[in-house]
Amino acid sequence: MSEPTNSALRQEYMARINRVIDYIEKNLDQPLRLDELADVAHFSPFHFHRIFSALMPESLNQFIKRLRIEKAADCLINHPRKSITEIALDCGFSGSAPFARAFKDTFGMSASEWRAGGYLNDRKIDQTDHNNNQADDKIGEAFVISSDYLGNTKSQITWRITMKGESKFKADVRVEQLDEIHVAYVRHVGPYKGDAQLFERLFTRLFQWAGPRGLASAPDAQVLAVYHDNPEITDEDKLRVSVCISVPADTPVDGDIGKMTLQGSKYAIARFELSNDEYEQAWNAVYGGWLPESGYQPDDGPCFERYLNDPKTHPESKCIVEICVPVKPM
Repeated sequence: MSEPTNSALRQEYMARINRVIDYIEKNLDQPLRLDELADVAHFSPFHFHRIFSALMPESLNQFIKRLRIEKAADCLINHPRKSITEIALDCGFSGSAPFARAFKDTFGMSASEWRAGGYLNDRKIDQTDHNNNQADDKIGEAFVISSDYLGNTKSQITWRITMKGESKFKADVRVEQLDEIHVAYVRHVGPYKGDAQLFERLFTRLFQWAGPRGLASAPDAQVLAVYHDNPEITDEDKLRVSVCISVPADTPVDGDIGKMTLQGSKYAIARFELSNDEYEQAWNAVYGGWLPESGYQPDDGPCFERYLNDPKTHPESKCIVEICVPVKPM
């Protein structure tokens, strides 16, 4: 048997780190001990911390602290009825005092100042981009939101998002319960906005793995891109995206191919036909146009894009995509 190459070994190490990241993300509200996480990675505790720091842009402790504080920052905006102390405990902090210190160290303001509107001036948000895109200030005013019932039972509402002006940009939105989805993935850490070549490389690698195993041609296969972080809170070099294909729960994976489960939840599902340069506008339409008019708020859990066609077969080379956001009633 031939010896594994350096590339294969690196992929195996990264796959183990990704398993730990998935575990951390699901257990942020729990104490996370070094020996516990090392066991998930199948490394000794003595070496695990150093391996994590070598493969990621931050240490293990910095990563856990950042995920907790960024989740709290997101919750402060999206869950206004929850107290700051409740949010701190839900995000794994031992109490309000250590949370207050960590929050101010990270964002330069208190959690209450952030919730009151300070997040609009967060240092991570690119002010130049805001100046060049006036729609960011009043995104909701750029869209018309209408609603109607589907079918005769009046059991489900569908919303229509329509861009004001001459643009033909529009989408239909529905809210439905999705079962959990088991996916195999290839993950990228770092900037991804507008980088079509990056996504092409990631999906090429995923389908090189999935194709020979008959997974890409399965009649119920779903192709997704999962976004783990809020790009207006997380620094670009730490953003995570996973390109995925749905697989049976017992599918074996190895190397740079990881596996995770997307939680079953109620999702807002917005269906678009998009050119490569329209994805940001579509996400703005969901978060700034539809959500404030819907009676829903974002729930915990990652959002994702679900791809429904091959753009090469579309008459305008557009991608038919569903933006899926976990939601709960206000």
